[in-house]
Amino acid sequence: MTRVPVDCFTLLSGEEYLSIYQFNSKVAKHYFCKVCGIYVFHRPRTAPDLYGINVGCLDGVDALSLQVGLIDGEAYSVVESA
Repeated sequence: MTRVPVDCFTLLSGEEYLSIYQFNSKVAKHYFCKVCGIYVFHRPRTAPDLYGINVGCLDGVDALSLQVGLIDGEAYSVVESA
C-alpha cells in the first residue's frame, strides 16, 4: 500500500468492477473488486487529501521489490477501548 495526493490519482479503467465499503465513522471509503474481492484503494478518514493504493494492483510494479513500512492502525480508531 502506498499513499498519493488526490490530484495524482486517476483511475484509468475498471470502475464498473469496484464496490465501496465503509465502516466505523463511515467517512473513509474502501474500494474492492466485485469479481475477486481484492482491496484496490481507499480514501482514508485521517487523510482525505490522499488515496491509499494497493501497489499489487498496478501494472508494471513489482510489489515484492519495494521496501515495506508499518502503520499503527489501532491509533486511527475513533471507537474508545472498553
